[in-house]
Amino acid sequence: MNTPTTPEMAKNMANAIRMLAVDAVEKAKSGHPGAPMGMADIAEVLWNRHLKHNPANPHWIDRDRFVLSNGHGSMLLYALLHLTGYDLPMEEIKNFRQLHSKTAGHPEVGITPGVETTTGPLGQGLANAVGMALTEKLLAAEFNHAPHTVVDHFTYVFMGDGCLMEGISHEVCSLAGTLGLSKLIAFYDDNGISIDGHVAGWFTDDTPKRFEAYGWNVIAAVNGHDPQALDSAVRAARAQAVTPKGRPTLICCKTVIGMGSPNKAGTHDVHGAALGAAEVAATRSALGWEHAPFEIPDDVAQAWDGKVRGMAAERAWRVRFEAYRSEHPLKAAELERRMAGDLLPGYATQLPELLAAMADRPEAVATRKASQNALDALAPLLPEFFGGSADLTGSNLTNFKGCVKAGVDSQGQFKPGNHISYGVREFGMAAMMNGMALHGGFIPYGGTFLTFSDYSRNAIRMAALMKQRVIHVFTHDSIGLGEDGPTHQSVEHIPSLRIIPGLDVWRPADGLETAVAWACAVERRDGPSALCLSRQNLPRLTTATMTSNIRRGGYVLSDMDGAQAVILSTGSELELAMQAQATLAQEGIPTRVVSIPCSNVFDRQTHAYQDQVLPLRLPVVAIEAAHPDFWRKYVGRTGFVIGMSGFGESAPAKDLYKHFGITADRVVTAARMLVHRSQSAELQLPEQDFPAQIQPSSN
Repeated sequence: MNTPTTPEMAKNMANAIRMLAVDAVEKAKSGHPGAPMGMADIAEVLWNRHLKHNPANPHWIDRDRFVLSNGHGSMLLYALLHLTGYDLPMEEIKNFRQLHSKTAGHPEVGITPGVETTTGPLGQGLANAVGMALTEKLLAAEFNHAPHTVVDHFTYVFMGDGCLMEGISHEVCSLAGTLGLSKLIAFYDDNGISIDGHVAGWFTDDTPKRFEAYGWNVIAAVNGHDPQALDSAVRAARAQAVTPKGRPTLICCKTVIGMGSPNKAGTHDVHGAALGAAEVAATRSALGWEHAPFEIPDDVAQAWDGKVRGMAAERAWRVRFEAYRSEHPLKAAELERRMAGDLLPGYATQLPELLAAMADRPEAVATRKASQNALDALAPLLPEFFGGSADLTGSNLTNFKGCVKAGVDSQGQFKPGNHISYGVREFGMAAMMNGMALHGGFIPYGGTFLTFSDYSRNAIRMAALMKQRVIHVFTHDSIGLGEDGPTHQSVEHIPSLRIIPGLDVWRPADGLETAVAWACAVERRDGPSALCLSRQNLPRLTTATMTSNIRRGGYVLSDMDGAQAVILSTGSELELAMQAQATLAQEGIPTRVVSIPCSNVFDRQTHAYQDQVLPLRLPVVAIEAAHPDFWRKYVGRTGFVIGMSGFGESAPAKDLYKHFGITADRVVTAARMLVHRSQSAELQLPEQDFPAQIQPSSN
């Protein structure tokens, strides 16, 4: 807690936020001044009187986490970071929304010191905060040992009407209530305005009752411009958080959007546009703010400066942590390691043996089962693993030997663990995993059917944008799942996921490729990974000697002297490529089979390596039970792609592969044609025998 602030100073401190937002948006002629102006009093109370943070060390382990879920109000956060002493000088505030500035239109983690997560897509910041609060609760249960409490912080989130209209808010707030995440405190900016105007025409939820139904502690009808009322609400929320039956808290703050603007406050005109020079001047007069643009008076600047208090708070914690270290040295070292994101030293030394064991498994196995086998082997080396599934654990096989289920027991008591049932909440799960990764201490992974990645796609994209180590396990990856039919058969999903910048999409073909995919995903620290896995059994195709090449995302699986064509494939269709190679060999046509389990990784290899695997002189046939367009970049204008140009159907998998022409015979025919064409440029090829999915890519 900080020293008391006089009412007059509290008003001036809040007005400093308002005017920095007004001036920055006005200078940029772009932005959202309304939310920062309306929430300035809430921000003053939280950041000046309650938030535990150290501007001199934004990565202090036990800091409180603050999330601005309504990220369009970014100038609120930038003003707070600048005023409290983070490395965000006034020049950056003046450079709001300009190229290469640290003050982008929406907050971006890793760009601006003190920003905990990238927000903008409404509702996801709230979901990230739920993931952060869950992480704090799990780490506290694992590492705190009385009388030492080295993990003890709150997660605060600001959100508006838009966040609560988004369906993801229901997914995560329902789960937060069930899990009793009591150190999560959310401030609802109830201003009744969105871009289209007054929300009464489309948002009439009884929000307090909604959250009470979730099992939250609700503090309703708080005047969002009354510092004393706000302070009392925060104190009450914090007090109940540490009780045996503590719950997450929603503080409903009634505010006026654009507070201080005499002619636009309370209207949608102030939501997402600069006030204009005349209204800026009128606002200065109305607030009694007699200072020039971007000028903060010394007394207000001194009152806001949080560096001294922050460093003192961290020093006090470090004294406690060293006392903890003296009694629990292994635990202290483990907490530091995990928060740093480092892997155990034994991981690197034991991994080769584990991968070799996976390669030696002779039986045919679905890659979803191979994934579980990999988890069984890797989990003892990765205490930071935290897994889960969106109500499909028995199908995704995301649990592993010795995992402990986290959640609530029959008495409603929270039990820590390393695997959780998220319920049917794909989007919420993905966004919560982002929050867990951002908080630190765990490597989160979660499973669902690949077709349901559509539900969570924007959170997957956000993980890639934020460069977070999150692992998505997507099973039932194609028409190979069979009878469930086209609603569940992924056709376009793998190609579309591959084009998300920064996301590594793995589609392994057997046990070793699956294990290597897991290892690469675990070791990757600069972005998320997606593992796309089969329901049906697949044969063993690789040997342990191929491990290093598998890591390169694409490699030569089988080669023949004088190869005249390349057959390229992934996952369950790699078996078909091998069958086609054998048939073609009998006809005197030698070929090369290339596996590309992760095109994203393969595309990061040197051009020399790529040309070694896929020589430009050789024609290419690609086969994958997915939309064909992605493979055009590898087969070129003269090659063929055998894939799915439409949706699937409900039938046994073998019947579907035959019905849609995803067969070795089709590969043989296509490769034969390409070889003949390359040998005789004048040869006219009959193309009428080939449906659209196998036509030359120029058609």
